[in-house]
Amino acid sequence: MEFMAIQQAAASLDWTFYLPLALIVAMIALGIPMWVSIGLGSLTILTLTETLPLSVFGESLFEGINSFALIAVPLFVLTGDALVRSGLSDKLLNVAEATVGGLRTGLGNSTTLGCGFFACISGSDAAGAAAVGRMTIHRLVDRGYPLPAACALVASGACTGILIPPSIAYIVMGLVLGMSASTLFLAAAIPGVLVMLSVMATNTIVNRKYGYEAEMTRFMWRRWLSSVWDARWALFVPVVILGGIYSGVFTPTEAAAIAVVVVVIIGLLQRRLTLADIPRMLESSARVCGVIVPIIAVSLPLAQTLASLDIPQTLVSSVSDMTDSSTLIILMMIGILVLAGCVMETTPNIVILSPLLLPLAHQAGMNEFHFAILMVTTLGLGFITPPLGLNLFVVSGLTRCSVLTIARYAWPYVVGMLTVVLLVAFVPWLSTWAL
Repeated sequence: MEFMAIQQAAASLDWTFYLPLALIVAMIALGIPMWVSIGLGSLTILTLTETLPLSVFGESLFEGINSFALIAVPLFVLTGDALVRSGLSDKLLNVAEATVGGLRTGLGNSTTLGCGFFACISGSDAAGAAAVGRMTIHRLVDRGYPLPAACALVASGACTGILIPPSIAYIVMGLVLGMSASTLFLAAAIPGVLVMLSVMATNTIVNRKYGYEAEMTRFMWRRWLSSVWDARWALFVPVVILGGIYSGVFTPTEAAAIAVVVVVIIGLLQRRLTLADIPRMLESSARVCGVIVPIIAVSLPLAQTLASLDIPQTLVSSVSDMTDSSTLIILMMIGILVLAGCVMETTPNIVILSPLLLPLAHQAGMNEFHFAILMVTTLGLGFITPPLGLNLFVVSGLTRCSVLTIARYAWPYVVGMLTVVLLVAFVPWLSTWAL
Protein backbone atom coordinates (compact mmCIF):
# COMPACT_ATOMS: atom_id res chain seq x y z
CA MET A 1 0.00 0.00 0.00
CA GLU A 2 2.78 2.42 0.90
CA PHE A 3 4.60 1.72 -2.37
CA MET A 4 1.39 2.33 -4.33
CA ALA A 5 0.86 5.62 -2.49
CA ILE A 6 4.38 6.73 -3.40
CA GLN A 7 3.82 5.78 -7.04
CA GLN A 8 0.55 7.71 -7.03
CA ALA A 9 2.22 10.78 -5.54
CA ALA A 10 5.00 10.63 -8.12
CA ALA A 11 2.46 10.28 -10.93
CA SER A 12 0.50 13.31 -9.68
CA LEU A 13 3.51 15.60 -10.06
CA ASP A 14 2.67 17.29 -13.32
CA TRP A 15 3.02 20.83 -14.65
CA THR A 16 1.06 22.20 -11.67
CA PHE A 17 4.10 21.30 -9.53
CA TYR A 18 7.04 21.75 -11.90
CA LEU A 19 5.90 25.10 -13.34
CA PRO A 20 5.95 26.88 -9.94
CA LEU A 21 9.36 25.36 -9.18
CA ALA A 22 10.66 26.69 -12.51
CA LEU A 23 9.12 30.06 -11.61
CA ILE A 24 11.06 30.13 -8.31
CA VAL A 25 14.34 29.31 -10.09
CA ALA A 26 13.69 31.93 -12.78
CA MET A 27 12.91 34.67 -10.25
CA ILE A 28 16.03 33.89 -8.22
CA ALA A 29 18.13 33.94 -11.42
CA LEU A 30 16.67 37.35 -12.28
CA GLY A 31 17.79 38.72 -8.93
CA ILE A 32 14.36 39.01 -7.35
CA PRO A 33 14.70 38.87 -3.53
CA MET A 34 14.76 35.32 -2.17
CA TRP A 35 11.73 35.73 0.08
CA VAL A 36 9.63 37.14 -2.78
CA SER A 37 10.65 34.32 -5.12
CA ILE A 38 9.93 31.56 -2.62
CA GLY A 39 6.73 33.23 -1.40
CA LEU A 40 5.22 33.62 -4.87
CA GLY A 41 6.30 30.11 -5.79
CA SER A 42 4.66 28.68 -2.66
CA LEU A 43 1.42 30.51 -3.40
CA THR A 44 1.46 29.27 -6.99
CA ILE A 45 2.00 25.63 -5.96
CA LEU A 46 -0.79 25.84 -3.38
CA THR A 47 -3.16 27.43 -5.93
CA LEU A 48 -2.45 25.03 -8.80
CA THR A 49 -2.13 21.75 -6.91
CA GLU A 50 -4.92 22.49 -4.40
CA THR A 51 -3.09 20.14 -2.04
CA LEU A 52 -3.69 22.41 0.96
CA PRO A 53 -6.05 25.35 1.46
CA LEU A 54 -4.60 28.78 0.77
CA SER A 55 -5.24 29.71 4.40
CA VAL A 56 -2.26 27.48 5.28
CA PHE A 57 0.04 30.06 3.71
CA GLY A 58 -1.10 32.85 6.02
CA GLU A 59 -1.12 30.61 9.06
CA SER A 60 2.40 29.34 8.35
CA LEU A 61 3.73 32.86 7.89
CA PHE A 62 2.74 33.63 11.47
CA GLU A 63 3.23 30.26 13.14
CA GLY A 64 6.58 29.68 11.48
CA ILE A 65 8.23 32.72 13.05
CA ASN A 66 6.20 32.72 16.26
CA SER A 67 8.91 30.69 17.97
CA PHE A 68 10.85 31.33 21.15
CA ALA A 69 13.95 29.69 19.65
CA LEU A 70 13.91 32.06 16.68
CA ILE A 71 14.31 35.09 18.96
CA ALA A 72 17.96 34.06 19.29
CA VAL A 73 18.63 35.04 15.66
CA PRO A 74 18.27 38.84 15.99
CA LEU A 75 19.87 38.73 19.43
CA PHE A 76 23.03 36.99 18.20
CA VAL A 77 23.20 39.40 15.24
CA LEU A 78 22.87 42.31 17.68
CA THR A 79 25.62 40.81 19.85
CA GLY A 80 27.99 40.70 16.88
CA ASP A 81 27.24 44.32 16.00
CA ALA A 82 27.79 45.41 19.61
CA LEU A 83 31.06 43.46 19.66
CA VAL A 84 32.38 45.45 16.69
CA ARG A 85 31.16 48.85 17.88
CA SER A 86 32.59 48.33 21.37
CA GLY A 87 36.02 47.43 20.02
CA LEU A 88 36.00 44.00 21.67
CA SER A 89 36.41 42.31 18.28
CA ASP A 90 39.77 44.11 17.84
CA LYS A 91 40.95 42.63 21.13
CA LEU A 92 39.95 39.13 20.00
CA LEU A 93 42.00 39.58 16.83
CA ASN A 94 44.97 40.74 18.90
CA VAL A 95 44.77 37.50 20.90
CA ALA A 96 44.59 35.49 17.69
CA GLU A 97 47.63 37.24 16.22
CA ALA A 98 49.61 36.82 19.44
CA THR A 99 48.72 33.11 19.43
CA VAL A 100 49.67 32.11 15.87
CA GLY A 101 51.47 35.24 14.69
CA GLY A 102 54.83 33.60 15.29
CA LEU A 103 54.31 31.29 12.33
CA ARG A 104 55.41 32.22 8.83
CA THR A 105 51.76 32.45 7.79
CA GLY A 106 50.87 34.08 11.09
CA LEU A 107 48.74 37.01 9.99
CA GLY A 108 46.62 34.91 7.64
CA ASN A 109 46.09 32.18 10.20
CA SER A 110 45.43 34.69 12.98
CA THR A 111 42.76 36.21 10.73
CA THR A 112 41.13 32.77 10.45
CA LEU A 113 41.40 32.23 14.20
CA GLY A 114 39.87 35.66 14.73
CA CYS A 115 36.93 34.61 12.54
CA GLY A 116 36.55 31.55 14.80
CA PHE A 117 36.53 33.74 17.92
CA PHE A 118 33.93 36.01 16.34
CA ALA A 119 31.82 32.98 15.39
CA CYS A 120 31.70 31.93 19.06
CA ILE A 121 29.78 35.12 19.79
CA SER A 122 27.85 36.31 16.73
CA GLY A 123 26.65 33.05 15.12
CA SER A 124 26.62 34.78 11.73
CA ASP A 125 29.09 34.29 8.90
CA ALA A 126 28.19 37.50 7.03
CA ALA A 127 28.69 39.53 10.23
CA GLY A 128 32.06 37.84 10.73
CA ALA A 129 33.16 38.52 7.15
CA ALA A 130 32.21 42.19 7.44
CA ALA A 131 33.69 42.74 10.91
CA VAL A 132 36.96 40.82 10.46
CA GLY A 133 37.34 42.00 6.87
CA ARG A 134 37.26 45.67 7.87
CA MET A 135 40.09 45.10 10.33
CA THR A 136 42.36 42.65 8.50
CA ILE A 137 42.13 42.88 4.71
CA HIS A 138 44.28 46.01 4.44
CA ARG A 139 46.81 44.51 6.90
CA LEU A 140 46.98 41.31 4.81
CA VAL A 141 47.61 43.37 1.66
CA ASP A 142 50.38 45.32 3.43
CA ARG A 143 51.93 41.99 4.48
CA GLY A 144 52.14 40.83 0.84
CA TYR A 145 48.79 39.21 -0.03
CA PRO A 146 47.16 40.22 -3.34
CA LEU A 147 43.85 41.93 -2.59
CA PRO A 148 41.67 39.09 -3.99
CA ALA A 149 43.70 36.52 -2.01
CA ALA A 150 43.17 38.49 1.20
CA CYS A 151 39.45 38.74 0.46
CA ALA A 152 39.23 35.00 -0.26
CA LEU A 153 40.96 34.17 3.03
CA VAL A 154 38.60 36.36 5.07
CA ALA A 155 35.52 35.04 3.23
CA SER A 156 36.63 31.45 3.85
CA GLY A 157 37.50 31.99 7.50
CA ALA A 158 34.13 33.64 8.09
CA CYS A 159 32.38 30.43 6.98
CA THR A 160 32.97 29.26 10.55
CA GLY A 161 30.18 31.67 11.53
CA ILE A 162 27.52 29.03 10.80
CA LEU A 163 29.69 26.08 11.81
CA ILE A 164 31.17 26.96 15.20
CA PRO A 165 28.48 27.22 17.90
CA PRO A 166 26.46 29.20 18.70
CA SER A 167 25.15 29.26 15.14
CA ILE A 168 22.04 30.77 13.62
CA ALA A 169 21.94 27.89 11.12
CA TYR A 170 21.65 25.30 13.89
CA ILE A 171 18.92 27.34 15.59
CA VAL A 172 16.91 27.24 12.35
CA MET A 173 17.71 23.53 11.91
CA GLY A 174 16.46 22.78 15.42
CA LEU A 175 13.29 24.75 14.71
CA VAL A 176 12.54 22.93 11.44
CA LEU A 177 13.35 19.37 12.54
CA GLY A 178 12.27 19.70 16.18
CA MET A 179 15.77 19.10 17.57
CA SER A 180 17.55 20.57 20.58
CA ALA A 181 19.66 23.54 19.51
CA SER A 182 21.89 23.06 22.56
CA THR A 183 22.70 19.47 21.54
CA LEU A 184 23.32 20.60 17.96
CA PHE A 185 25.75 23.23 19.23
CA LEU A 186 27.67 20.62 21.18
CA ALA A 187 27.67 18.13 18.29
CA ALA A 188 28.93 20.83 15.88
CA ALA A 189 31.95 21.81 17.94
CA ILE A 190 34.47 19.35 16.43
CA PRO A 191 33.37 19.75 12.77
CA GLY A 192 33.38 23.54 13.19
CA VAL A 193 36.93 23.54 14.54
CA LEU A 194 38.01 21.14 11.78
CA VAL A 195 36.71 23.55 9.13
CA MET A 196 38.65 26.40 10.77
CA LEU A 197 41.81 24.25 10.83
CA SER A 198 41.28 23.30 7.17
CA VAL A 199 41.20 27.00 6.21
CA MET A 200 44.40 27.59 8.22
CA ALA A 201 46.11 24.57 6.63
CA THR A 202 45.06 25.67 3.14
CA ASN A 203 46.34 29.19 3.80
CA THR A 204 49.67 27.74 4.95
CA ILE A 205 50.04 25.63 1.79
CA VAL A 206 49.04 28.49 -0.54
CA ASN A 207 51.27 30.90 1.34
CA ARG A 208 54.31 28.61 1.13
CA LYS A 209 53.72 28.18 -2.62
CA TYR A 210 53.34 31.87 -3.48
CA GLY A 211 55.30 33.46 -0.61
CA TYR A 212 52.75 36.05 0.42
CA GLU A 213 54.06 36.44 3.97
CA ALA A 214 57.84 36.66 4.11
CA GLU A 215 58.06 38.16 7.60
CA MET A 216 57.84 36.30 10.91
CA THR A 217 57.09 37.65 14.36
CA ARG A 218 58.64 35.58 17.14
CA PHE A 219 56.10 34.14 19.59
CA MET A 220 56.51 35.73 23.03
CA TRP A 221 54.71 34.56 26.13
CA ARG A 222 54.70 38.06 27.59
CA ARG A 223 52.98 39.45 24.51
CA TRP A 224 50.47 36.60 24.46
CA LEU A 225 49.59 36.96 28.16
CA SER A 226 49.30 40.72 27.75
CA SER A 227 46.87 40.34 24.80
CA VAL A 228 44.79 37.77 26.69
CA TRP A 229 44.57 40.04 29.72
CA ASP A 230 43.64 43.01 27.55
CA ALA A 231 40.90 40.90 25.89
CA ARG A 232 39.67 39.29 29.12
CA TRP A 233 36.21 40.86 28.85
CA ALA A 234 35.91 39.93 25.18
CA LEU A 235 36.89 36.33 25.98
CA PHE A 236 34.40 36.35 28.85
CA VAL A 237 31.48 36.67 26.41
CA PRO A 238 31.81 33.24 24.66
CA VAL A 239 32.48 31.67 28.07
CA VAL A 240 29.15 33.05 29.30
CA ILE A 241 27.29 31.97 26.14
CA LEU A 242 28.67 28.46 25.73
CA GLY A 243 29.18 27.78 29.43
CA GLY A 244 25.61 28.75 30.24
CA ILE A 245 24.15 26.68 27.37
CA TYR A 246 26.16 23.51 27.99
CA SER A 247 25.73 23.66 31.76
CA GLY A 248 21.96 23.92 31.33
CA VAL A 249 21.73 27.25 33.13
CA PHE A 250 19.93 28.87 30.20
CA THR A 251 18.69 28.09 26.70
CA PRO A 252 20.38 29.36 23.50
CA THR A 253 17.75 32.11 23.23
CA GLU A 254 18.37 33.23 26.81
CA ALA A 255 22.12 33.00 26.18
CA ALA A 256 21.76 35.34 23.19
CA ALA A 257 19.85 37.88 25.32
CA ILE A 258 22.43 37.68 28.10
CA ALA A 259 25.26 38.08 25.58
CA VAL A 260 23.74 41.32 24.25
CA VAL A 261 23.42 42.73 27.76
CA VAL A 262 26.97 41.68 28.72
CA VAL A 263 28.60 43.16 25.61
CA VAL A 264 26.64 46.43 25.86
CA ILE A 265 27.47 46.81 29.58
CA ILE A 266 31.16 46.14 28.94
CA GLY A 267 31.17 48.67 26.09
CA LEU A 268 29.45 51.31 28.22
CA LEU A 269 31.77 50.75 31.19
CA GLN A 270 34.84 50.97 28.96
CA ARG A 271 33.35 54.06 27.29
CA ARG A 272 33.64 52.49 23.86
CA LEU A 273 29.84 52.55 23.50
CA THR A 274 27.38 55.30 24.24
CA LEU A 275 23.61 55.27 24.63
CA ALA A 276 23.43 57.05 21.25
CA ASP A 277 25.01 53.99 19.60
CA ILE A 278 22.21 51.66 20.68
CA PRO A 279 19.56 52.86 18.17
CA ARG A 280 22.11 52.52 15.35
CA MET A 281 22.96 48.98 16.52
CA LEU A 282 19.29 48.05 16.58
CA GLU A 283 18.77 49.47 13.10
CA SER A 284 21.80 47.65 11.69
CA SER A 285 20.75 44.33 13.22
CA ALA A 286 17.17 44.81 12.03
CA ARG A 287 18.42 45.13 8.45
CA VAL A 288 20.16 41.74 8.71
CA CYS A 289 17.16 40.08 10.34
CA GLY A 290 14.90 41.65 7.74
CA VAL A 291 16.62 39.37 5.23
CA ILE A 292 16.69 36.17 7.32
CA VAL A 293 13.27 36.07 9.00
CA PRO A 294 11.04 36.64 5.91
CA ILE A 295 12.88 33.81 4.12
CA ILE A 296 12.10 31.46 7.01
CA ALA A 297 8.46 32.58 7.06
CA VAL A 298 7.78 31.98 3.35
CA SER A 299 9.87 28.79 3.15
CA LEU A 300 7.78 26.94 5.73
CA PRO A 301 4.56 26.88 3.61
CA LEU A 302 6.61 25.54 0.70
CA ALA A 303 8.10 22.83 2.92
CA GLN A 304 4.61 21.87 4.13
CA THR A 305 3.32 21.68 0.57
CA LEU A 306 6.21 19.47 -0.53
CA ALA A 307 5.57 17.18 2.43
CA SER A 308 1.86 16.97 1.61
CA LEU A 309 2.76 15.93 -1.95
CA ASP A 310 4.89 13.08 -0.52
CA ILE A 311 8.01 14.50 -2.14
CA PRO A 312 10.35 13.12 0.59
CA GLN A 313 8.98 9.60 0.18
CA THR A 314 9.13 9.91 -3.61
CA LEU A 315 12.75 11.05 -3.40
CA VAL A 316 13.70 8.13 -1.17
CA SER A 317 11.92 5.71 -3.50
CA SER A 318 13.66 7.13 -6.58
CA VAL A 319 17.11 6.97 -4.98
CA SER A 320 16.45 3.45 -3.66
CA ASP A 321 15.60 2.35 -7.20
CA MET A 322 18.98 3.65 -8.38
CA THR A 323 21.17 2.27 -5.58
CA ASP A 324 21.07 0.74 -2.14
CA SER A 325 24.67 1.73 -1.32
CA SER A 326 24.86 3.99 1.74
CA THR A 327 28.09 5.52 0.44
CA LEU A 328 26.53 6.51 -2.89
CA ILE A 329 23.42 7.90 -1.17
CA ILE A 330 25.54 10.07 1.12
CA LEU A 331 27.64 11.30 -1.82
CA MET A 332 24.44 12.14 -3.72
CA MET A 333 23.17 14.14 -0.74
CA ILE A 334 26.49 16.01 -0.52
CA GLY A 335 26.27 16.80 -4.25
CA ILE A 336 22.71 18.12 -3.86
CA LEU A 337 23.69 20.27 -0.87
CA VAL A 338 26.79 21.67 -2.56
CA LEU A 339 24.75 22.67 -5.62
CA ALA A 340 21.97 24.10 -3.44
CA GLY A 341 24.50 26.06 -1.39
CA CYS A 342 25.91 27.59 -4.57
CA VAL A 343 22.59 29.11 -5.65
CA MET A 344 20.55 29.64 -2.48
CA GLU A 345 21.20 30.91 1.03
CA THR A 346 21.55 28.59 4.01
CA THR A 347 18.25 29.47 5.69
CA PRO A 348 15.89 28.51 2.81
CA ASN A 349 18.05 25.48 2.08
CA ILE A 350 17.61 24.26 5.65
CA VAL A 351 13.89 24.97 5.76
CA ILE A 352 13.14 23.38 2.37
CA LEU A 353 15.73 20.62 1.98
CA SER A 354 16.18 19.25 5.50
CA PRO A 355 12.69 17.66 5.66
CA LEU A 356 13.21 16.28 2.13
CA LEU A 357 16.66 14.79 2.71
CA LEU A 358 16.20 13.51 6.27
CA PRO A 359 14.36 10.32 5.12
CA LEU A 360 17.17 9.76 2.62
CA ALA A 361 19.73 10.15 5.43
CA HIS A 362 17.83 7.56 7.46
CA GLN A 363 17.96 5.28 4.43
CA ALA A 364 21.77 5.64 4.50
CA GLY A 365 21.91 4.80 8.21
CA MET A 366 22.45 8.33 9.55
CA ASN A 367 20.66 9.67 12.61
CA GLU A 368 19.13 13.17 12.81
CA PHE A 369 22.14 14.84 14.45
CA HIS A 370 24.68 13.33 12.06
CA PHE A 371 22.53 14.50 9.14
CA ALA A 372 22.06 18.00 10.59
CA ILE A 373 25.79 18.55 11.14
CA LEU A 374 26.64 17.19 7.68
CA MET A 375 24.02 19.40 6.04
CA VAL A 376 25.15 22.66 7.67
CA THR A 377 28.84 21.85 7.14
CA THR A 378 28.20 21.14 3.44
CA LEU A 379 26.08 24.25 2.97
CA GLY A 380 28.97 26.25 4.45
CA LEU A 381 30.77 25.70 1.14
CA GLY A 382 28.09 27.80 -0.52
CA PHE A 383 29.32 30.97 1.19
CA ILE A 384 32.50 31.00 -0.91
CA THR A 385 31.18 29.33 -4.08
CA PRO A 386 29.74 31.34 -7.02
CA PRO A 387 27.23 32.37 -8.20
CA LEU A 388 25.68 33.32 -4.81
CA GLY A 389 28.66 33.06 -2.43
CA LEU A 390 27.33 35.45 0.21
CA ASN A 391 30.71 35.96 1.88
CA LEU A 392 32.28 36.72 -1.49
CA PHE A 393 29.77 39.51 -2.00
CA VAL A 394 30.37 40.85 1.53
CA VAL A 395 34.15 41.19 1.10
CA SER A 396 33.66 42.42 -2.46
CA GLY A 397 31.44 45.17 -1.10
CA LEU A 398 34.14 46.10 1.43
CA THR A 399 36.96 46.29 -1.13
CA ARG A 400 35.27 46.82 -4.53
CA CYS A 401 37.19 43.76 -5.76
CA SER A 402 35.38 41.60 -8.35
CA VAL A 403 33.46 38.63 -6.92
CA LEU A 404 34.71 36.32 -9.68
CA THR A 405 38.31 37.39 -9.08
CA ILE A 406 37.97 36.62 -5.36
CA ALA A 407 36.31 33.28 -6.22
CA ARG A 408 39.35 32.22 -8.26
CA TYR A 409 41.51 32.61 -5.16
CA ALA A 410 38.90 30.88 -2.98
CA TRP A 411 38.84 27.48 -4.71
CA PRO A 412 41.71 25.95 -2.60
CA TYR A 413 39.66 26.72 0.52
CA VAL A 414 36.63 25.05 -1.06
CA VAL A 415 38.73 21.90 -1.56
CA GLY A 416 39.93 22.03 2.06
CA MET A 417 36.40 22.45 3.41
CA LEU A 418 35.11 19.68 1.14
CA THR A 419 37.68 17.35 2.71
CA VAL A 420 36.17 18.09 6.13
CA VAL A 421 32.67 17.48 4.73
CA LEU A 422 33.72 14.00 3.62
CA LEU A 423 35.24 13.32 7.04
CA VAL A 424 32.02 14.37 8.76
CA ALA A 425 29.99 12.23 6.36
CA PHE A 426 31.94 9.01 6.80
CA VAL A 427 33.22 9.37 10.38
CA PRO A 428 29.94 9.65 12.32
CA TRP A 429 31.70 10.01 15.69
CA LEU A 430 32.80 13.53 14.75
CA SER A 431 29.18 14.73 14.98
CA THR A 432 27.60 12.18 17.32
CA TRP A 433 30.17 12.08 20.14
CA ALA A 434 28.05 14.31 22.37
CA LEU A 435 24.86 12.24 22.11
